[in-house]
Amino acid sequence: MVDNAPTTPAQTVRLVTDRATAERLASFLTEALDEQQVVTAAFESAEGSWTMAVYFSGPPNQTALRALVALEAGSEAANALIFEQVEQKDWVAASLEGLKPVEAGRFFVHGQHDQGKVRANHIGIEIEAALAFGTGHHGTTRGCLLALDYLVKRPGKPRRILDVGTGTGVLAIAAARAWKMRVLASDIDPLAVKVARENARANDVGPAVEIITAAGLNAHRFRQRGPYDLVLANILLGPLVRLAPLMPPLLAPSARVVLSGLLDSHAHTALMAYRAQGLMLEKRIRLEGWTTLILRKPSPARGRTTKVPALPR
Repeated sequence: MVDNAPTTPAQTVRLVTDRATAERLASFLTEALDEQQVVTAAFESAEGSWTMAVYFSGPPNQTALRALVALEAGSEAANALIFEQVEQKDWVAASLEGLKPVEAGRFFVHGQHDQGKVRANHIGIEIEAALAFGTGHHGTTRGCLLALDYLVKRPGKPRRILDVGTGTGVLAIAAARAWKMRVLASDIDPLAVKVARENARANDVGPAVEIITAAGLNAHRFRQRGPYDLVLANILLGPLVRLAPLMPPLLAPSARVVLSGLLDSHAHTALMAYRAQGLMLEKRIRLEGWTTLILRKPSPARGRTTKVPALPR
């Protein structure tokens, strides 16, 4: 658990709706709102209905928020928003209380209280509640773990691995443990970097997982450690598309790129952006309305050598 886990946001805003709308709105508002001030979620209740919820650290501008929701989901959804004052508590921790362990291929993501449930043939990854994305329960993170499970079974072993937008560090930890390799990970949020470092240490891969604060792919450290045989990027459509032209210079021949954070309806747009950079689709994983893409950089023609150019400083 992070030492400075946030206390309660002053208000919560929720909308009871269908699954597609809840997930679409949660994704949209995550991009539109200040991530330092809000936590956005979409979840299913015990009765089967879906709720989109936003937790604010201060009173939100109701008019502006309704306008944003109307833009993405229509005026009926905007008018149905429920604004509520909430009690003082750690909402991130509360939202993760009672979550069951997640099994994704050989990976078993769990809290400290479920350590004893890790079977001998599984790779256990302990992730506690924290203000960072990636507990294994979301379809995007599970999709990436399944992608890693698929790649571990393929011939060859990546020598250099990069995890962009690491969140809790779950994917970097999974890759480091599965291949017993060093991993470079990054996140734009310094708090996420702190969380990921704590999780790496808790999972006994602290020395193997280097985690830096960085936006995009222009940091000098990326070029120092590359080229990469495997890049993981579980973020959102907009940032993924912006990263596409920066990705090829960092990739080794035959490298694989795992993209996630994509609604099913967004996957084609991301795929086209990376196909334009010469990458090919190897595998598509769909889970709970989200898509994970495994792409591959073609091998150079036999007899030719490919020089990897340096990115501009």
